[in-house]
Amino acid sequence: MNSNALLNTGIFALFVVATLFIVIRASRNTRTAADYLAAGRAFTGPQNGIAIAGDYLSAASFLGIAGAIAVYGYDGFLYSIGFLVAWLVALLLVAELLRNTGKYTMGDVLSFRMRQRPVRAAAATSTMAVSFFYLLAQMAGAGGLVALLLGIDGKLGQALVIAVVGALMIAYVLIGGMKGTTWVQIIKAVLLIVGAGVMTVWVLAKYGLNLSSLLGSAVENAPKAGEKLLGPGLQYGASGTTKLDFLSLALALVLGTAGLPHILMRFYTVPTAKEARRSVVWAIWLIGLFYLFTLVLGYGAAALVGPEKILGAPGKANSAAPLLAEALGGPLLLGLIAAVAFATILAVVAGLTITASASFAHDIYANIIKKGQVEDKDAEVRVARRTAIVIGVVSILGGIAANGQNIAFLVALAFAVAASANLPTILYSLFWKRFNTSGALWSIYGGLVVTITLIVLSPAVSGKPSSMFPNADFDLFPLSNPGIVSIPVAFLLGYLGTVLSKERDDAKYAEMEVRALTGVGAEKAVSH
Repeated sequence: MNSNALLNTGIFALFVVATLFIVIRASRNTRTAADYLAAGRAFTGPQNGIAIAGDYLSAASFLGIAGAIAVYGYDGFLYSIGFLVAWLVALLLVAELLRNTGKYTMGDVLSFRMRQRPVRAAAATSTMAVSFFYLLAQMAGAGGLVALLLGIDGKLGQALVIAVVGALMIAYVLIGGMKGTTWVQIIKAVLLIVGAGVMTVWVLAKYGLNLSSLLGSAVENAPKAGEKLLGPGLQYGASGTTKLDFLSLALALVLGTAGLPHILMRFYTVPTAKEARRSVVWAIWLIGLFYLFTLVLGYGAAALVGPEKILGAPGKANSAAPLLAEALGGPLLLGLIAAVAFATILAVVAGLTITASASFAHDIYANIIKKGQVEDKDAEVRVARRTAIVIGVVSILGGIAANGQNIAFLVALAFAVAASANLPTILYSLFWKRFNTSGALWSIYGGLVVTITLIVLSPAVSGKPSSMFPNADFDLFPLSNPGIVSIPVAFLLGYLGTVLSKERDDAKYAEMEVRALTGVGAEKAVSH
């Protein structure tokens, strides 16, 4: 191991020790299910807003988008725009209403006026599916990032790195629960935004704080792309199919955030709906600022490193930000920025894992298996911890399989699943009086099956050199992102399932509407 690798490993180890210390401190007050699953509802709006930014600004945001902009220019920046605009949907349609109608999970909201057991089972299933796709992306990012830093080229070494990240993730969740995870996300958000801000100013300073000079240099250092780097179409403009693929991607990004379970669960860590709204406002400002940084970082990587060198590095496009850090400040800045990226991955995977394990423990175990009659107050927490271990192992194996894929793209698939399986059901539940159990099951399971089937049959999985399985060939669906088909189909299925069923409970909807809009009774939240 060379001196650079030793330096990077030392910075990693320092971060892990510091965050584990914080997680252990936070876990001292974790006694009840509310403490473990919702951090005791003790965080303020600004604290939770920073944590939401920490949860949302994943490896896709830092590594994937910077890489996509460095290689594809304008088309890569469209990821940033989609991810940011999505927050308006979350703020205006779901944040406050979800906080008022739920307790720990999305299943609480969806089952409020419907039959508990089938709807909770469906909500838990979709939560697991979205979390799995998102975890794939983070694990793949971890493999490429640490491989780049430690000079590990072989598949076996990268698989070992992914396993280590998975083990740390499980430790965070088992020890600290939501409270410890939230503090890790707050620290990570501050480190990420400050680190990206410093790099942004540094890059601009090299070009006299002149963005035009930076863009010109990026064009010169990307001879294959040239001027196309500055305009639309380099990645998605080749044909009618690729343009449709872009539209599908944009739809998934803009509508997916409001259906992401690990983001929705963050609204339960604050004491009131007002704080939930403040959380989202803080998150939008921080996330928007960061995405402005990605524009400079992406084009900075193109200008100072070059797309060819980036694509030739371990981790491919995901290596753009670390390589830019090395070009700016040598091994020390590379180590620091990589440690920030590593923190990003750890914080997000911990948030995803606790969300999926909470959904299983609260929806499946407590409300379906035990029918809401959990006598042992610690049982729900024990089940959540055991589930976290299983999810950790599965995500390690999935991450090894997905290693080398562009992380921003993998996350876009998670957004497509969230927008198709979750969002229609959430919106119908909150705003349509006629909606019922049958409609919820049709939209969740139908959206899930359609989305995953189209993903499996898409070029993302097989048929191309860049596919997950490049030697296989079963890409029957032409679009890499299925959102443009799966989202309308899920809405339609929710409608059909509802109108074809006679079930209706107007009184329960009226109760839910009052609670959603006023917060009355929210603290007692759903356990009927």
